[in-house]
Amino acid sequence: MRSLQDAVYNWLTIKVVAENRPDDLSANETADFFYEMLKEDHNLTDIEIHRDEEMYQVECKTEEEVRKFRFPTELIELILNQIEEEPHKFKNYH
Repeated sequence: MRSLQDAVYNWLTIKVVAENRPDDLSANETADFFYEMLKEDHNLTDIEIHRDEEMYQVECKTEEEVRKFRFPTELIELILNQIEEEPHKFKNYH
């Protein structure tokens, strides 16, 4: 099993892509899949995200504890930025 931090990072990265590409079925399905993994593998009951210019701050709640993570905005938005810079490489299949 991956660490909770890795799982949150993976989910947040694709969630940002999915939110910015609502017609991208693959991105949305992948974000949903990773969210289900968070719930099933890590027993998350709630996730809150806060973003500023420099960081994404994520608070995850389980039945036992609250965990907080910080990720650089640049790192989380890297894939989205690549898609936006070279859209011909990331065709949207409906």
